[in-house]
Amino acid sequence: MEQSFYDQVFELVRLIPKGRVTSYGAIARSLGAGGSARMVGYAMSNAGFAKPKIPAHRVVNSSGLLTGKFHFKPPERMQELLEKEGIVVKGDKIQNFKKHFWDPLIEL
Repeated sequence: MEQSFYDQVFELVRLIPKGRVTSYGAIARSLGAGGSARMVGYAMSNAGFAKPKIPAHRVVNSSGLLTGKFHFKPPERMQELLEKEGIVVKGDKIQNFKKHFWDPLIEL
């Protein structure tokens, strides 16, 4: 049986190492769906229901903004999880984003 797009997204997000982040667009490109960053976002909005758990806090927009934080309860939880992994966040934006960026096309 073929995996759904959401399942492919979830499988990839589970591979993001601790202390690293990636973007919706990087996930889409690595799945061969370059113009589907928004679809990755829709998948991530459902990540809280997936088993095994998904480190959804490691997926941000292409400039390092925590655009998905409103899917966390409370919204500050996304930043707290990133900071526990050593990532500095100021004004909802990851500092030194390029240093922490994990590109699945390069790293897998």
